[in-house]
Amino acid sequence: MLTALLVSQVLSWIVIACAIVALLALARQVGVLHMRVAPAGALMGSNGPAVGEAAPHLHLQTIDGQPLEIGGALTRHAMRLLMFVSAECPLCKNLIPAAKSFAKAERIELVFVGDDDVAVQRRMIAQQGIESYGFINGAETGRAFHVDKLPYAVLMDAAGTVLSKGLINSREHLESLIVAHELGMRSVQEYINGLKVKIA
Repeated sequence: MLTALLVSQVLSWIVIACAIVALLALARQVGVLHMRVAPAGALMGSNGPAVGEAAPHLHLQTIDGQPLEIGGALTRHAMRLLMFVSAECPLCKNLIPAAKSFAKAERIELVFVGDDDVAVQRRMIAQQGIESYGFINGAETGRAFHVDKLPYAVLMDAAGTVLSKGLINSREHLESLIVAHELGMRSVQEYINGLKVKIA
């Protein structure tokens, strides 16, 4: 009886040791896979002002009645990020805190753009705590940049030139707008495709 108990105890330890080894091997493979999968960037559409072109020059008003010029020269920041959002878009609302954090970290002027009833927009502004940011409400900006899906972002330099743009759904996608600009590419996808060509 004692021998059987001892054997079962030894076998259970062997099984546990094998499970640990298998788990470590699996973790290593996941790490290798993670390294091989290229980082996804903001998905850039083909419509609207192209990267490298001047943004449409618009004289607008924020929801609070303050004048805001899009496409003109910036005086206080080196870059401006337009983030197109909607109160009806759960993903947009989830991304707003990430956009605020991203803009603060990168020292970018963040301007939100929407097209909805003013009361709805004011509720969203209060809920998201974005009262201190410019918020443009109206279809004109979306039409000028040919925005047809949300959430969408456009990064511009101090002179009003489009640096990068695209459909976003994570903080990483927002960061890819800066990365694409720093790499001198229109988008992260263009960079990845260039790497694939070099490898081939």
